[in-house]
Amino acid sequence: ASYLATPLGPLAHELRADGCGAILCHEYEYPRFDVAVGLGRWLRLPVFATFQGAVPGGSLIQRPLRRLAVHAAAGLIIASEREAQRVRDRYRLPPERVAAIPNPMDVARFRPLPKDAVRAELGIPADARVVVWQGRVEVDKKGLDVLLDAWTRVCQQHGAHSPLLLLVGTGRDEDVLRQLIQAAPPATIRWVDRYVTDRELLWRYLAAADIATLPSRREGFAVAVVESMACGLPVVAADATGVVDALGEGEEAAGVVVAREDAGALAVALGRLIADDTLGRALGALGRRRAEEQFSLEVVGRRLRRFLWHDRG
Repeated sequence: ASYLATPLGPLAHELRADGCGAILCHEYEYPRFDVAVGLGRWLRLPVFATFQGAVPGGSLIQRPLRRLAVHAAAGLIIASEREAQRVRDRYRLPPERVAAIPNPMDVARFRPLPKDAVRAELGIPADARVVVWQGRVEVDKKGLDVLLDAWTRVCQQHGAHSPLLLLVGTGRDEDVLRQLIQAAPPATIRWVDRYVTDRELLWRYLAAADIATLPSRREGFAVAVVESMACGLPVVAADATGVVDALGEGEEAAGVVVAREDAGALAVALGRLIADDTLGRALGALGRRRAEEQFSLEVVGRRLRRFLWHDRG
């Protein structure tokens, strides 16, 4: 059924009518990618695919067809080096067939704002130390149970001067998250329980914080990390796929990476940045510079153009 879901006739008609020069498929570990490659061969169009968190297809039909499709495609665009290496090893692809190109970020729009003014607008105390998390409320995938465990430990360390955890987002596990919040130290968590589709508002929530965190067990490319860096925030994140690619490594790292599911290590890293504003500002400045140099629309656009059109001049 998955292979028959793409209407090939109408799709071919639209591609011809629009004069398309290439097909860029969203995800390569899905039947629609296999179908797109076949359609591209028929129309004599190169087919590329991106990675946004796919997992290998497991059916007896998908495995052989996927291998054929991957080798017949013009190339794959993968943000995470860990995922790129998995694909090279699994499908035995030469390095030049895989381009390490991250998701872009409009860094001219997402940037630091005057914190006092934003906090006054959002009703957040001016003197609070604020840690922000934003995303879909999927407790296991996003590691929210680990975060709430770590937050309880952080608050125990700070006593009466506990910082504020700002959670932005909702999702299928909202009832589970509500129970976790009820078990946490009172008045230390503020939850914006809705999908914040207004990017300007999301930008303000990020700008109101001092530190961002991403405790996910699983991620594709960690867009939330790049958004936080663009706003000048240091990031404390678990080592899910794509996190290091976003944050950087060594002296250029714009934050701290801890082991997944390790609430103790997460609490220590958060506590360190909560207590050391100077370190946080330095890491935030590194993150802003990295966002501009690696993830801007202009930088990513140039890299995409080179990869998509290199063999056609």
